Amino acid sequence: MATQATLLKIYVGEHVQWEGKPLYQAIFFKLKDAGLDGVTITRGIEGFGQLKAVHTARLLELAADLPMIVECVDFSDKIEAVLPEIRMMVPRGRILTTDVMVHNFDQIPPLGVGQYARDGEYHIEQ
Repeated sequence: MATQATLLKIYVGEHVQWEGKPLYQAIFFKLKDAGLDGVTITRGIEGFGQLKAVHTARLLELAADLPMIVECVDFSDKIEAVLPEIRMMVPRGRILTTDVMVHNFDQIPPLGVGQYARDGEYHIEQ
């Protein structure tokens, strides 16, 4: 059975800072602290934004401020609750939300430090 959820996708530059640490990392921990079920950060290999400056990870060119994509899928009320803080943190970049259907949504109780999830992922608290 499928469950209705919201996909939150945030695009920011790799070198953008928030309170002394990378913005994508600050967003990651903001979403974690807000109780969202999971967050993934992906590093883009090439991209451009509004100013049309190309950022690339090609070996023969200097990698400059590659795109970082922060993604999270959760219930819409949880995403909507944290969006005002995320909007404040991301003055440049893109914040997208869209409705999605999750076809294998499991409610898994939180793991303690040093416990393995069913998928073999080892969890370490920060």
